[in-house]
Amino acid sequence: MPTDTPTDTRRGRRVRVLKITGLTLAGLLVLGAGAAGWAYWQLNDNITGVDINSALGDDRPARAVTTPSPDASVTAPPLPTESLNILVLGSDSRSGEENQALGGGDSGGARSDTAMVVHLDAGRTAATVVSIPRDTLVDRPSCPLPDGGSTRPVSGAMFNSAYEVGGPVCAVKTVESLTGVRMDHYAEIDFAGFARLVDALGGVTVTTDEDIDDDRSHLTLEAGTHHLDGTDALALARTRYDIGDGSDLGRIELQHQLVKALLEQIADQDLLTSPAELYEVADAVTESLTTDTGLDSLGELMSLGQSLKGLSSDGVTTLTMPVLPAPWDRNRVVADEPDAGELWASLR
Repeated sequence: MPTDTPTDTRRGRRVRVLKITGLTLAGLLVLGAGAAGWAYWQLNDNITGVDINSALGDDRPARAVTTPSPDASVTAPPLPTESLNILVLGSDSRSGEENQALGGGDSGGARSDTAMVVHLDAGRTAATVVSIPRDTLVDRPSCPLPDGGSTRPVSGAMFNSAYEVGGPVCAVKTVESLTGVRMDHYAEIDFAGFARLVDALGGVTVTTDEDIDDDRSHLTLEAGTHHLDGTDALALARTRYDIGDGSDLGRIELQHQLVKALLEQIADQDLLTSPAELYEVADAVTESLTTDTGLDSLGELMSLGQSLKGLSSDGVTTLTMPVLPAPWDRNRVVADEPDAGELWASLR
């Protein structure tokens, strides 16, 4: 009966090792694919979608029409490059313990604490961010409700009341009525989501020109440069009573600083080299995110994000809609015409 030589024994041992290694790698690949699939499902499931297009129908400003330039050499679907307008809202919802703790209020109702129209130029290498002061008095249109009813139109209503009475649909319709600009998409994040995003990015660095000691936002900062965590960054975004004249306009300037600082923070981090950090940021963004149904999947959000790879903070212009004090209420503002109208016309 033949016996194994030392060479045969070593060869057999190598074969068994290779088999074990191969099975282990295969198992890891299966587990990795499962984890990736779970992560995708989890992030996708985080997002809340609202069908704004169906709710508003055709009674809206026209979409901007652009003609794409096809590239016959490109086999994969090209990334979108047309101009785009997105209404971005920061909600002051107190729903949930985390939002209540950060917002300092009860769980009753919510308004749009922050409203920005983000206009992406064709080519997606430049953007204009226009803030609408929440104290602006507007003619709020009638808005459809999920139960089939509608809100009543109101003249001289606070701008941020639109979200309170009719949610995202009424917020979009009110902005379109005010600006004459079609909102192609809608995105909303609440207190907790913003704070988690800043923390996931490792904080954000901002410079303040004056001391801040606001007992309402619970923020105390000396003038100068500070690296803020999520809670303090949110407090800065909400500070208004201890800066400037205490109006919403001074607060908006702080929010514009935060927008640019966040863009710079994202640009400084190569998230693709760290799947764990990328997942943490994506989870923070999506967990408290509400969008229109055109952005309510991870794939659609990724496509939008990839189309902005040529956009830097230097290419972002931040503005506030021109306003002046309301003649009948000095604590409120109204659109300053014709300047406001000319600004919105430039974004159509």
